Order: sequence, then structure tokens, then C-alpha cells
Amino acid sequence: MIVPFEIPFDQHMMDDLNRRLAAVRWNDAVTADWSQGTQSSFLETLIAHWRDHYDWRERLAVLNQLPHRRVTIDEYGVHFLHFRGYGHRPVPLLLMNGWPSSFVEYQRLVPLLLSGDPSFDVVIPTHPGFGYSDRPSRPYQIEPADLYPKLMTALGYERFVVAGTDIGSGVATRIALHHPERVIALHVSAVATRPDRPGDQPSTEGEATYARRAAAWSRDEGGYQAIQSSKPQTLAFGLADSPVGLASWIAEKFHGWTDCGGDLLSVWPMETLIDNLMIYWATNTIGSSVRYYHEGTRLRPPLAAGDYVRVPTAVAVWPHDLALPPRELAERLYDVRRYSVMPRGGHFPAWEEPELYAEDLRRYTAASIA
Repeated sequence: MIVPFEIPFDQHMMDDLNRRLAAVRWNDAVTADWSQGTQSSFLETLIAHWRDHYDWRERLAVLNQLPHRRVTIDEYGVHFLHFRGYGHRPVPLLLMNGWPSSFVEYQRLVPLLLSGDPSFDVVIPTHPGFGYSDRPSRPYQIEPADLYPKLMTALGYERFVVAGTDIGSGVATRIALHHPERVIALHVSAVATRPDRPGDQPSTEGEATYARRAAAWSRDEGGYQAIQSSKPQTLAFGLADSPVGLASWIAEKFHGWTDCGGDLLSVWPMETLIDNLMIYWATNTIGSSVRYYHEGTRLRPPLAAGDYVRVPTAVAVWPHDLALPPRELAERLYDVRRYSVMPRGGHFPAWEEPELYAEDLRRYTAASIA
């Protein structure tokens, strides 16, 4: 049964959080910038605002205006947002964020999708182990790509558009691969790769350039991915115990992955950054969220050489995202009908460039249902 949900206010949790924020033991820093990770002055400013000015009860009054729902599917509790479009026969859209984001990222995008031609009914699920969905109790307990089509069935949607960024792109890809009869169209901002098959064409220069850039990114920026996919529990104990550690780990990703010219607060208001942190902190789900990387690389069945996504696919490439896959790489796995290189934007396009994202989604959906 689908039931309304309201994010609860927990005074005991807030008292404990405030105690921790007031008793920080700061690390030393030998650089004044972001070159070795989180900039100390930025983090000190964020923590001071969180401790002295941020009002979780007040922010909940805003966040709880969103259409939160929960449902139990296969004995697993799923939190999601369900927005109804205003137009004639809105198109169902399953929209999925990545890590270390949350539904907070979509507050600027969703209003643009609820009207227009076509308009959308927007469903934003919270991934297993993230936020207000249940935390898995054993390794690889839940496969989101099988869970979310059941969620859409429970909502009365037989077929729907699937879209996502980061982890959401990967889940969207697997939904289209394993449940193609359910998917009207697929829209992704990151592409998955499969093993080469005998007879595949050799890599193009664009693919070779992408591989070099991806390797450089992995060397310079991929440390989080290495530990989250290998020893997530080691990391999780520290982040779950320290709001400063949590803020440092997550804020550094937002700074590095947002198209902000080095000024994170020019794109993300401090209140919104802390809203996102609070969802992880209040639910104590940073550990279960980072375990997703371990499951994804070690437990989830990998793509096979013969896999091919036959659902018509659009790829939106954002210039400040982690790596920029060329069209020919995407075409090895997907039936690419639209490939767009955006003029600006990074890893969080729903917040950074909601107009561009909404327009690309709408134009591609319109072509797919014509």
C-alpha cells in the first residue's frame, strides 16, 4: 500500500548533532585551496553555518511540502516523490539521481517538467540504503533495476520514460536492458560500457581520448570510488560518527563536480548543501549508500559482451561532468537516437542547469511518443 510520508523531526538527533558540531577537532592544513581535498576555510564556514544558523525544523517545513510517499515492495520499504503533471495525459517519468546527491537536487528541475508539451508525471525514488528508503540488511539484497519497475506498476504506470545521472544512469540502463517492454525511452548523462565482442570495431580516436581522460580522472579524482568499492565499511564508521567528516567527504565532491568556476556557493546555496547532508546524517545512511559501490563492482552481475540496450536512447553530455563519453562509445551499448553536448553544466544538471536538462528531456520524449 502506498502511503504519504513526512520527514520526521527528531530532537534527540538534533541535540546530538549540535553537540558534535560544537566540539570539532580540526585537522591541520598545509594548503589554502582544494588541491589536497576539502578547503579548510570553506569547511569551517559550512560547519559554522550548520551549527549557528541552519534550522532543520524550518527546512523540514519546506521539504515536507514535497509529495513524499512510501511503499513496501517485496518486503522492502521504498521512499519516493510522486509529482503529477498539469498537461493533457502527462508522460510517466522515472527520474534517478546519483551519489552523493538526493531528491534535494531536483527541486529546480521538477517544476519545469510538470507543465509544457509534453508534461510529465515525475517519480523520484530514493535508492536502497539512501535517505528514507530502507537500509539493506545483507549484501546485494535489492536490485534497483528490478525494484523500480514494480514501483511504477504500483503507481499504475505500465510504460514510462527512464532518466538518470551518475548511479541513476546505471540503474536506468539496466531497467532498459532487462525490462525493455516497460520503457518508452531512455535518457542518460553517463554511459555504461560492456566487454568487446569478437568482430567489434577498434576504438576510435574519440574513444581513445575518452579512455585517457577517464584514466587521468581516476588517478586524480577517483580515490573515493576506490575505497567505496573496496572497503566501504572502514570509511563508513568515521563518516557516520562525525558530521564534519561527512560534510568534508561530500562537499568536496560537490565542489569538484559542479560547473561553478571554483565558487561552489555561486551555484549551491549553503542551505541546500546542508539539506543534502542532513538527509544522510538524520537517516544514518552514509554507510549504506557508499556500500552501493561495493555491490556495483563486486556483487552485481556485470554487463555481458552480448548486451545491447534496444530502447531508443538519448545521451546528454555535460562539459564539467566526470568524463565525457563520445557518441561512438555510447553506440556500442545503446540505440542512440539523440546525442547532445551541453554548453555548460556538471555532474548535477538537475540543479545546475534545470532549463537545459528539462528541454532535452522534453524534446526527446516528444520525438519518442510522436
